[in-house]
Amino acid sequence: MSSLASVSPTGIYPVDILEDDPEGHREAALAYYARLGEGSQPSAEVLSLPTGEQVKLEASSVRLCTLHHDEPQHKILVLVNPRDTKTVVAVHIKETWWSTEDVLRTSDPARDGLMKVQSFGERIVLFILNVVIFGRLERKLDEDDMFFLPHSVKEQANILWRDGAAVGFYTTKRKGSLCGDGTGVCYLLPVFDTVFVRRTHRRQGLGAAMLRDFCETFREEEALGVSSPMSPAMYQVCRKFLLAHPEERGRLWEVEPPGAWGQRGSIWLKVQLQQSRLPDPHPGDSQEDVSSHGLTSQDGGPRQPNHGEGHQGSISGPGPETAKEGRECGVDEAGGAQLDGKEA
Repeated sequence: MSSLASVSPTGIYPVDILEDDPEGHREAALAYYARLGEGSQPSAEVLSLPTGEQVKLEASSVRLCTLHHDEPQHKILVLVNPRDTKTVVAVHIKETWWSTEDVLRTSDPARDGLMKVQSFGERIVLFILNVVIFGRLERKLDEDDMFFLPHSVKEQANILWRDGAAVGFYTTKRKGSLCGDGTGVCYLLPVFDTVFVRRTHRRQGLGAAMLRDFCETFREEEALGVSSPMSPAMYQVCRKFLLAHPEERGRLWEVEPPGAWGQRGSIWLKVQLQQSRLPDPHPGDSQEDVSSHGLTSQDGGPRQPNHGEGHQGSISGPGPETAKEGRECGVDEAGGAQLDGKEA
């Protein structure tokens, strides 16, 4: 029996050592998965989870997971809890199984604060935060929940690093980028699209810090968008941010893509109306369950409210290239401009 790797002998975590070679990583994952399926491993290894539970390392507990919804050939190998096959407990990287928490860690002191996602290893960190941590472990799940696709390989994202670990992220839609596959319509302004802060780091002003970083990144733009619908927690972040930064009140708009004037609503006006207890001009935007109503189309397409339904993705089961019926594990993404649960 062996335990999940927690840290290499040199004190380096996966994000610090993984080369920018998604194709090589994919081939290694497929080869390992094939050996498991053929039963050609020397012995049935048993991994000990941080919870103390033991998981037999066999094909039935391993899934091939599509890293990007628009690049299905990019895959990573994950280990699922046999008692809950929608919950990922480890990731196979460089011939070693790493717990999901260790995949989020770094020993590089330069990784601190908000940093743009650039490397393949950082794309894996973004996927774990979005799909595994938010999608399964840190939000309320209804039995009938649908699951959303991972981010695009071209998604512009920033990860928030704190005390040697990734604790949140936000993504943006660039001005001039296409609103979706098969359409010639482009975003008319930069849009603050998805945002997530881990539960243990909420109520520390990190959501507002990410919104401030977004505004500073696009300092030359006259108008900036926040994806609609906003969750109640995201509304509170915007309210506090605009109260503290009056210079941004005329720039921030709640928008539907592509962000034409008829698709914008003033966030500061919404704050003023709610403070004066006037009727909310967008009453449908404030719902209690922030983890089920916000839709973020990862291809950048328009969001269509459908009461919790969305684009369904999966962590695939047997077969190195295709998922088969009955062996899928759903995945979620952080919803459109929302923070799950309490404000961050």
